[in-house]
Amino acid sequence: MITQCPIQPNKNFTYRFNVIGQEGTLWWHAHVGFLRATIHGALIIRPRSGRNSYPFPRPDKEIPIVIGEWWDVDLVHLETRVENKIYEDWPRSPTINGMLGDLSNCSGVTENNYILNVERGKTYLLRIVNAAVHEEYNLNIAGHKFTVVAVDANYVKPYTTDTIVTASGETVDALLIADAPPGRYYMVAQAVQSPEPSPQIPVLISRGVVYYNYNQSKRSDDDGTPIVAPELPDQHDATPSFYFRGNLTSLLPQPVPLNVDEHLLIAIDVGDICLYEGSPNCMVSKLNNISFELPTRTSLLQAHYNNNMSRSISMLQELPSILPMVEFGHSPKSKATIVRRVRHNTVVEIVFQNPYSSDLISNTNPMHLHGHDFFILGQGLGRYDMVKDVQAYNLVDPPARNTALVPIYGWMAIRFVANNPGVWFLHCHMEKHVSSGMALELVVENGHTLEMTLPPPPEDYPSCDDQNSRVSDE
Repeated sequence: MITQCPIQPNKNFTYRFNVIGQEGTLWWHAHVGFLRATIHGALIIRPRSGRNSYPFPRPDKEIPIVIGEWWDVDLVHLETRVENKIYEDWPRSPTINGMLGDLSNCSGVTENNYILNVERGKTYLLRIVNAAVHEEYNLNIAGHKFTVVAVDANYVKPYTTDTIVTASGETVDALLIADAPPGRYYMVAQAVQSPEPSPQIPVLISRGVVYYNYNQSKRSDDDGTPIVAPELPDQHDATPSFYFRGNLTSLLPQPVPLNVDEHLLIAIDVGDICLYEGSPNCMVSKLNNISFELPTRTSLLQAHYNNNMSRSISMLQELPSILPMVEFGHSPKSKATIVRRVRHNTVVEIVFQNPYSSDLISNTNPMHLHGHDFFILGQGLGRYDMVKDVQAYNLVDPPARNTALVPIYGWMAIRFVANNPGVWFLHCHMEKHVSSGMALELVVENGHTLEMTLPPPPEDYPSCDDQNSRVSDE
């Protein structure tokens, strides 16, 4: 457990938080194993002064587009398999707003498409959420372009593109102008897949329909006119994702702190821990060769508040300050509840490094930090060069996000001010990766004022007394 123990059956807990200074699309989800595959939703924050104050032309309508995944298996059973280090399950299909689409055929019946009804000449703000448990998705609409205006509830300079690419956990706000000839156009979500030697899975693809002047009183969405299909990127081509992210810059740039207090280089990898457990199913994920282990009896936040983390958490280990030698393809050296402590208002820079040799397995990894936004300073392919690559950092108008997709065979650099006291999860948003250890804890110490101090737990804080409590990774 990180911030709390899970809410037990027939119990409830009220979350109280403020959204001061935030506008745009975020989302909420369960943080117990694979339950977030179905327990999730969009969280939309509009300008306090009304919709006319958007920093872009006011849309005629706002529409959430949630990309999810359908798992043809009980999610509790799936979680049990993952706890036993069995990672052979994959989703049956992606979904668009809960609909499988006409490429799925269940029991001999073609599934229905999600229908986006539009009127020619009108503008629609699509609030796109990738709620998938694992995959990064390309989103295309035949005959149309998107204008991206925000990511992770942070405005960006308007950017026009045929393809929107979202990794698990990310959100994108984009304007869609209905300027095509009246008709029907496929909206397609297709998963991006790492090439070999990564394990190969069936193509994950779902379709909806953008329908001009759809008559909702009809029983069928098939009026006999052909549906135009978009040209899709190759499922193994990571180039659209790399350039999509590289073209994002902040619309309202905030000053980037120039003096860095803490430099962290974090190597991302998967490994084999059979030497430790003797199990035939023993893949683990790791950061700096350490696989994260969740505490099972006391939440880290509670232990930190009570100032007894070292006594309460049996496998606690501090992330070393010295930059590590980046090694890939080796078994992890340890399993631990790994933490990194920083003082309040510390400026932290993290460089995430994926395996960069083509003979090793490398994936795109969406690294998500709770409790903070951060600046994305740069990304690149190959091995990070701390002398050369820093010269290309964007220190003028970098996008601010809460999730950074580390490119396959490449690196990503972020920087932020640790000004939110507490214990914050830094983890890959692919559930198989976070469940198998691709995570660590950032512990931000209290500042010098009450506003900079971690508040006491609420009265209805979920108890960890139940011996049968399921372990939360939140």
